[in-house]
Amino acid sequence: MRVRSGPAGFRPLLAAAVGAALLLTGCASDPEGTGEQGPEAGKGKTVLTIGVFGAFGLKEAGLYEEYSRLNPDVVIKQTSIERNENYYPQLLTHLGTGSGLADIQAVELGNIAEVTSTQADRLVDLSKAPGVDKSAYLPWKWAQAQNRDGRVVGLGTDIGPQGICYRKDLFAAAGLPSDREAVGALWAGDWAKYLEVGKRYQAEAGKGKAFVDSASGVLAAVTGSAPLRFYDADGKVVYKTNPAVKGAFDLAASFASEGLSARLQQFTPSWDQGFSRGTFATVSCPAWMLGYIQDKAGPAGQGKWDVAQAPRPGNWGGSFLVVPKAGKKTEEAAKLAAWLTAPAQQARLFEKRGSFPSAKAAYALPAVSGATHAYFGGAPIGSIFAKAAEGIPVQPVGPKDLLISQNLADVGMLQVDQKGRSAAQGWEAAMKAIDNALDQ
Repeated sequence: MRVRSGPAGFRPLLAAAVGAALLLTGCASDPEGTGEQGPEAGKGKTVLTIGVFGAFGLKEAGLYEEYSRLNPDVVIKQTSIERNENYYPQLLTHLGTGSGLADIQAVELGNIAEVTSTQADRLVDLSKAPGVDKSAYLPWKWAQAQNRDGRVVGLGTDIGPQGICYRKDLFAAAGLPSDREAVGALWAGDWAKYLEVGKRYQAEAGKGKAFVDSASGVLAAVTGSAPLRFYDADGKVVYKTNPAVKGAFDLAASFASEGLSARLQQFTPSWDQGFSRGTFATVSCPAWMLGYIQDKAGPAGQGKWDVAQAPRPGNWGGSFLVVPKAGKKTEEAAKLAAWLTAPAQQARLFEKRGSFPSAKAAYALPAVSGATHAYFGGAPIGSIFAKAAEGIPVQPVGPKDLLISQNLADVGMLQVDQKGRSAAQGWEAAMKAIDNALDQ
């Protein structure tokens, strides 16, 4: 099995957290909402509509077609808005008015906390939907869409468990092991070890061969693996006082100050070129990024790139399906949402689109457990990312997580990485920007 693209058509959910604009690729909008069924297909049948952002992947993986084959009286029609930054405000407006909604709507990880805390009364409790089994899902993913009353307003479609993608040839040239098991052992359990490996690499590799792509990428990976990040379990904002955030910022800044960073901004043309030019030896990569690296590094990179376990398990990415109460077919919509996010369908989505399942029950299925990636030296990506997924902490997600991440990366860390500011200066600038954005 070879992963062709990122999850749901490559949706870098937290790309802004690592200094990128939240761009969604590969979208083919369906303004008439006809899906693959044709404009006349809904006559005399139950028509269920699904609103998504980008090329979400469900349609592309053939899941709508399969559901209609299993349920001949159901026709599924999808509409897609290319960018989540345009899609999400419209979704909030429609939820507020109770009109203009699809029967099922997609929600990004960066928005699920706000939806769960402010819109739960307008959404169906999907924990009670036919076919939904809480035990099939990863506990932390299930918890992200559960409100304080215990209602689950969203079912997870995919996640972004992280590994470290690395250049085997560059590691070998620097006198480091290149076997993925040995590489993972170099930094196992501690992000500080990742920094020390970087220093060893840089001492041998010399100029023009940075260890990491960017300090912001390291920052996102480290904070993504912490049990507590920007909010505590009670919903209190703790980005200033949580030592894990400050520690992650200082550690990531060290990659810049020690000359280990290529000082690139992720999801920009120069970053893309860095993959093909061998500008950096490692990058923090969730499962969906494998297809991205393959695209950008090109045929010349095949066999040179590999993937190992990250120092600590973390998550970058994932989405949910919600069912608005304003719909006239909520029971049928809930049944469809449950089917689309069931383990068997998540395994198929991974096989076809590279979206890693949020349902742990899918990990034993052959499409996941036996998955390898030829471009990455036959790496057993199914087992690598399943192990990472099962170790991800139940991290509280707050309504302004994405905003805080953006400012830490784009205001704070980018100044350290690209302008040579000190870690203290970058931290102070980020805190001021976040305070202003949150009105504190």
